[in-house]
Amino acid sequence: MSKDFPIVDLVSAPNDVLRTIYTACRTCYSAEYPINIWDAAADEEKMLKLIKKVLASGHHSTIEHCTFVFAISGVSRACTHQLVRHRHMSFSQKSQRYVTEKEQFEYITPPTIKKAGLEEEYNEFMQKTSELYSKMIQAGIPAEDARFILPNAASSSLVTSLNLRELIHLANLRLCVNAQLEIRILVKKMCEAVIEKEPWLSEYLKPKCVSLGYCNEIRGCGRYPQKEAKKEQIKG
Repeated sequence: MSKDFPIVDLVSAPNDVLRTIYTACRTCYSAEYPINIWDAAADEEKMLKLIKKVLASGHHSTIEHCTFVFAISGVSRACTHQLVRHRHMSFSQKSQRYVTEKEQFEYITPPTIKKAGLEEEYNEFMQKTSELYSKMIQAGIPAEDARFILPNAASSSLVTSLNLRELIHLANLRLCVNAQLEIRILVKKMCEAVIEKEPWLSEYLKPKCVSLGYCNEIRGCGRYPQKEAKKEQIKG
């Protein structure tokens, strides 16, 4: 995996995230028209205070109105297969049916393969796969069928969009050290791009254990006590 991969760019984001969420929060508890709340929005400190209070209460529909769009390159198909499992994201991905690979296709190499000393064999396998793929294309086999031999390591590109609620959910799950390294790096870069624009979101774009104060995964990393152990600590 190249040190530059994955390449992540935040290409679209709301102009006024705080004001949008603040207006949504206030609308739920006010007789005022939403546009009047928007026009008379409080200063940033007051808006943040209300937003944090509402989010702490679990009223997360208020952050669904803010959507972020990312352009992503240099991620493996293995990584995108994991990413598309997130239900409230939209994807437009490079098609292996309509895009024919030229010469050696680009692929991702996990650091563990290098660490195990198998990088040379790994690269040879990718080269042989690429050669067979080219032969299939030259023989008139359509790309949609030749792609059957392309590995999960094959690099892909996509545009994806998600609202803030789903971004927080994505961060909570995929920044966990139990997540595969590639998707952890991808989501970390996505979060960093958003936090650069909205620094206050650093409080929310983090692994769930940091917010919970315990780990509820079946296999924890030891950073926080397991859920049952936390309960025992509280009882004690």
